[in-house]
Amino acid sequence: MIVVLSKNVTSHDKELVRIYLRDRGFAVRDQQFGEDELIGAAGKGVVDLRELGLLPGVERVAATSKPYELASRETKAEDSIVSVGGPEGNVKIGGSRITVIAGPCAVESREQIRETAETVRESGAVLLRGGAYKPRTSPYAFQGLGLKGLEYMKEAGEACGMPIVTEVVSPELAVDMKDLTDMFQIGARNMQNFELLKKVGALGKPVLLKRGPSATIEEWLLSAEYLLAAGTKDVVLCERGIRTFETYTRNTLDISAIPVVKALSHLPVIVDPSHAVGIRAKVASAALAAIAAGADGLTVEVHPRPDDALSDGPQSLYPEQFEKLMRDIEALAPVVGKELLRTPRPKAPGTGSPSGAGGASPKIPEPGQKQLTAYNGESGAFAEQALMRVFGEEAPRIQVQSFKGIFDAVLEGSAEAGIVPVENSLAGSIHENYDLFLRYPDIAIAGEVKLRIVHCLIADARADMDSITIVRSHPQGFAQCRNFLDKHPSWTLEACTDTAGAVASIAREGAVKVAAIAGAAAAKVHGLKVLKEGIETNPLNYTRFLIIRRRNSENTGFFESAGSEKPNKASLVFSVPDKPGSLFACLKTMADRGINLSKLESRPIQGKPWEYQFYVDVTIPEREEAFAPAMEELKVHTEDFHFLGAYRGSL
Repeated sequence: MIVVLSKNVTSHDKELVRIYLRDRGFAVRDQQFGEDELIGAAGKGVVDLRELGLLPGVERVAATSKPYELASRETKAEDSIVSVGGPEGNVKIGGSRITVIAGPCAVESREQIRETAETVRESGAVLLRGGAYKPRTSPYAFQGLGLKGLEYMKEAGEACGMPIVTEVVSPELAVDMKDLTDMFQIGARNMQNFELLKKVGALGKPVLLKRGPSATIEEWLLSAEYLLAAGTKDVVLCERGIRTFETYTRNTLDISAIPVVKALSHLPVIVDPSHAVGIRAKVASAALAAIAAGADGLTVEVHPRPDDALSDGPQSLYPEQFEKLMRDIEALAPVVGKELLRTPRPKAPGTGSPSGAGGASPKIPEPGQKQLTAYNGESGAFAEQALMRVFGEEAPRIQVQSFKGIFDAVLEGSAEAGIVPVENSLAGSIHENYDLFLRYPDIAIAGEVKLRIVHCLIADARADMDSITIVRSHPQGFAQCRNFLDKHPSWTLEACTDTAGAVASIAREGAVKVAAIAGAAAAKVHGLKVLKEGIETNPLNYTRFLIIRRRNSENTGFFESAGSEKPNKASLVFSVPDKPGSLFACLKTMADRGINLSKLESRPIQGKPWEYQFYVDVTIPEREEAFAPAMEELKVHTEDFHFLGAYRGSL
């Protein structure tokens, strides 16, 4: 059992709690969990939890049935999100994001770690890994460069805007390494080095804890408990394969451990596919399997020249293999309801532009920074889920009453960004929002996110399927769940302005005979229960949301909205002259420049009957310098040309 003490608890009140517990047969111990002061109670004592919770100085009581109390989901029901890097913790692990850590097995030289850092950063990794101290099976193998190697790694990480994670192998070294690393790694061999765990935990920095090769899940979680009990609140669990009778791979990746641990513990779980299989050609498959099983991220070994690596070369990916893996993860992420985490690149020294941005940065916060973001709908709406996917669960946000209200909030500056749906994979484009871009020329597209839409039947806790007589939802919700609704012809359908609003109405009314079709997040927010999950007719149901921001006042070219992210996609709108071949000329211009069209849709021009404009999404080629001339040439062949923005898209 865990007793969480209030922030202003006195030493007298604390002692009264200890006496209360001892008198009832418990052994007590003081603990620190981040900023929270705790009293742990173990033994076969009996206590009235309500009475205990009313004692002076007690904030709450968490009774657990697990020996790993602080790591248990019984103590904390919500997923923990670990922040790494700087006072703001710009890299998050856990929640709705997939975080990728990459780098070499060992730091071999300043040049090698800098080259690797730049390579993996360009592909999308957000944390840099590498060993300065290497515990090796053979005493004659390369043992690492020590503190000098850690200094090289820190230098490379800062240059590329990546916090670093590195292994600590002894309690004596932990203090020396504290100011040079952003996150400690406890290796598989040291998972049960309890003196090391206590020392590292007491330093308060984030810790990546690898599972030992023969450790049970409970032993692994108890090792995490050592770290949490010692003082750190930020622990990430890393599955890296266990030792079995199989010898073809280096270890056996325990995929089943991912959902098991996530059910038992609130701590984030990532996977190390490199050490799990030990074979370069198999790493990507294991990595994607881990994401599909629910992992919060990966740590992957990458080396610019694996054949020359001083450590673990056979399992290290070539840069081009890592690039492909990142693209595959980006494609898989929406399927599992997550988003690949990206963070801003540092600005080039002596300039106002982020390196590689292709233009001046917008005078608005970058994605990943704390900012106020506007969305339409009630709490728990799919739009809010998309917002959290991009900016994080803790991102400050405001609700507005319409899609137009989002554009107004961004234009007026009451929100730094907005998120609007523009297309559904089943229902097609949301033309209202596409048209708003033309009415708000000072608004640009800065990014996109694709969210899988899983509909649930949601009702009051007292309701069941037999008691339902009315179902509320947005008309699109009804349309997307038609097969399910056809099985219940007696239900009356009531349309609402949004799915989460339908859920909120039931919560406000306390209605027992009314259900709503919406996402599971809305049920959680409004305290209702899910009667049936996954009721949509077609599971391949995705909505594409765009992140919008205000344009710069200065003319900064086609990449102004992209910020520090290297853009790979752009959106534009144009009309063409009423003459033969005018649209063909536009398409030929892009084809000749190697620019691929991913969307082409015509729309009537408001106020001009029988005249049309074209909404176009294009892929920006690797050679960015070819893009701007193509857009300038396109203007010659078009009328009323609008460039909506260049951004990092999910292609």
